This record gives sequence, structure tokens and C-alpha cells, in this order.
Amino acid sequence: MQLLDGKKTSEDIKNEIAAKVKTMKDNGEKVPHLAAVIVGTDGASLTYVGSKVRSCEQIGFESTLVSLPADITEEALLAKIKELNEDDNLDGYIVQLPLPKHIDEQKILMAIDPDKDVDGFHPANFGKMALDMETFLPATPYGIMELLERYKVETAGKHTVVIGRSHIVGRPMSILMSRKGNPGDSTVTLTHSRTKNLEEYTKNADIIITALGVPEFLKADMVKDGVVVIDVGITRVEDASNPKGYKITGDVDFDGVSKKSSFITPVPGGVGPMTIAMLLKNTLLAREIRSRNK
Repeated sequence: MQLLDGKKTSEDIKNEIAAKVKTMKDNGEKVPHLAAVIVGTDGASLTYVGSKVRSCEQIGFESTLVSLPADITEEALLAKIKELNEDDNLDGYIVQLPLPKHIDEQKILMAIDPDKDVDGFHPANFGKMALDMETFLPATPYGIMELLERYKVETAGKHTVVIGRSHIVGRPMSILMSRKGNPGDSTVTLTHSRTKNLEEYTKNADIIITALGVPEFLKADMVKDGVVVIDVGITRVEDASNPKGYKITGDVDFDGVSKKSSFITPVPGGVGPMTIAMLLKNTLLAREIRSRNK
């Protein structure tokens, strides 16, 4: 069994981007500029956005944090997005989800300029991804593809089972794994909460990518020997023995499943760190595209 170490791999990627940024600076070119919009004071969102800003500093990007009050109107938020779309100094930006309930997330995501949508959520970019065109890939699926590539995990002709059909992970993952190329060329089954006899699919899977959000859902008796397991789940579970009072748990019963796996991601330290690294990679691409188009 080999761990797919997202923490180490993400640092490798950041170092590679930092080297490119240094070259850009040395050549007198503009360095990438990423903005993050956060509405309200949700603890998990603040932590996540904070780590994005720190990562920008680490690799030499410019970064801007746009903090807005939780009671901002939808109209005011749309006006801010229009402002970011028109800001020529900005290469890409993200709107941290979830948004307060009085704001229509779909309307906000549709208002983002696709050329600055480094989260890869806009339908224009989703469509380009499905058609194998150059675009910004959703960061978490992109990170998974990068892990598979860097660890030389064979995917061609393999049966991949994706558990979960979210627009952020499951659905784009199913498209990416079935596209031509490496990694890819896989036969994909997309399963979800309504799938009957899920074990019949997982027991025959060569690769399992689970993004369900149910702690330790995938057990050892649900997988075959030699399986590759990617755990996207991340849930806080109460744990009195932990000083924090909780532990972070994935969708996979790691102790049991890892004994049968050829490759497996840990939680934490697997897919999570890769998400931020790929957001940075998308921002670098945005800068490169803008430079080409001038």
C-alpha cells in the first residue's frame, strides 16, 4: 500500500509555481493576482480563505481578501462581482461558498466572468472541460487527477466508481476520468445516494473516488484487493480523547480499507491540500491566458 501524499505533492506544486513566478518577476512581467470574496464570518470558510491568502504570499502571487458582511444584499454582492470582473489588475477570483441563505448562489456564480473563474464552476468552463478544451478545472477534481498522474497510478481501461454526484466533485470527476489521456481513459460508474446495491459496484472497482460526506462509510468488505482509493470526505467527528474534542474523518474506514489498497489518500493530508494548490495553478493559467490575449 502506498499513501497518495497530498501534503507533500501540494508543496511540490507550490514550489514549481513559485519558480515560475520568480522568472516572471525577473523578466519584469506582471505576477498573478488572486482575490477571494468571503461573505459573513463562517469559521470554516474563514480558515479556508486564510490558507489561500497565505499560500499566495508563499509563492509570490498578489492576493486580495474581500470581506463582506453577512447581511449584504444580493444586489450589492452582484455589484461587487461586476467590479471584480472589470478590474484589469485581477487575474482570477473565487467566491467562498456557502453564501448566506438570502443570496442565490447560482445567480452569483453565473455573474462571475468565466475568464476569471479560477474555481472552474461557471457553466462555460464546465462545458469546456467536458469538451477537452483548455479551461479552469474544478480545483478538487483537478487535484485528484494531479495526484494520480504524479504517483503514476494506471487509469486506462480501469473501472472507476465515483460515489457522490455533486457539481463540485462527483460529476466533474466522472467526466475527467473518462476523458482521453493520462490520467483518464477509464470506464466510469457514477453512483449516489439513490444507487441500489452500491457494494456491487465498489467490489468490482479498480479505483474508488468517494465524496459522500459520511464518516467511514466505505468498509474493507466493500472493496477488492489492490483497489486505488481516493477519499474526498472530510467530517468533524466528536472525539473526547482529542484535545480539540473532535477528529477529522473521511468517507473511508482507513484502517480496514488501507490493508487491501494499492494506493490510498489519507484524511487529513490527502485531497485537501491539493485543492488549494490547484486553485493557484488555475490562477497562473489565468495570468498566462491574459498575457497571450493582449
